[in-house]
Amino acid sequence: MIINKNEKKSIRSAYGKTLVKLGRENENIVVMDADLACSTQTNLFAKEFPDRFFDSGIAEQDMVSTAAGLASVGKIPFVSTFAIFATGRTYDQIRNSVCYPEFNVKIVATHGGITVGEDGASHQALEDVALMRNIPNMKVIVPADCNECEQVIEYAANNYGPFYIRLPRTNVCDVFDENYKFDFNRARVLKQGTDATIITNGETLAEVFLAAETLEKDGYSVQVVHVPVVKPVDADTIINEVKKTNFVITVENHSVIGGLGSTVCELLAEAYPVRVHRIGVNDTFGQSGTTDELLDYYGLNSSKIATAVKVQIDKQRIKLK
Repeated sequence: MIINKNEKKSIRSAYGKTLVKLGRENENIVVMDADLACSTQTNLFAKEFPDRFFDSGIAEQDMVSTAAGLASVGKIPFVSTFAIFATGRTYDQIRNSVCYPEFNVKIVATHGGITVGEDGASHQALEDVALMRNIPNMKVIVPADCNECEQVIEYAANNYGPFYIRLPRTNVCDVFDENYKFDFNRARVLKQGTDATIITNGETLAEVFLAAETLEKDGYSVQVVHVPVVKPVDADTIINEVKKTNFVITVENHSVIGGLGSTVCELLAEAYPVRVHRIGVNDTFGQSGTTDELLDYYGLNSSKIATAVKVQIDKQRIKLK
């Protein structure tokens, strides 16, 4: 792993550039946006393929319905806007017009989580993963860095069916080097440990890994498991790794209700019941602030994660005495 918090790249730009690459390879790929092409970086595709780019304006429901129609005649639509609009305003259209007929529509939403920052609660999607993973036929992916994002977009383009891919607004540091290969069917174990298994994805992966380094210096040993594919989740890897520690902590830039933490809890409740502690946004709306302020306030930066994990491991050690 190669984490340098001082060097960050635009994951949205990585998405836009990958769309251009795919557009050159496959003339059936079309792109749609809802008056936010500069923010989502789909404008890169629009500049190169103006006849295959469609701006629906501020009419997200129409955009998704149109994408379903395009998919029905063999096109591969990539649909983008902010996550709060991509999932909340369009839920009915995604459910009934995309997922029910299982059309080949790819929804790539940016600005997920509290790191939208100063735009505040109205724009901070904290429920989007929960909304998307409960719809049959939908596949849900939360990539962690630009390298993984590029591979995820390529995978979605080349594999049939509805996808929801969630990206943050913020620039992200590299986590994986050029040798990393995204595997849709497998979670990735990045660090071994004995005290707890920390499961995360997206932009919190880097924070978790930095927290793990701090914890190790303080005498705590944690596993780090990256789960980019929330649905269908890799149950085998999660269960096998959890058996090594018998204690799980999930970390996500999302509500603790319905997202990655809930996915893990549901899986383990049926397959291998153990204690799970969820770190995320605790059933509340976000608020306006800088990214750093919000990560600190909601306990999602490396420092706050390390502190929370210490408390939970200490409780677990007392329980086992």
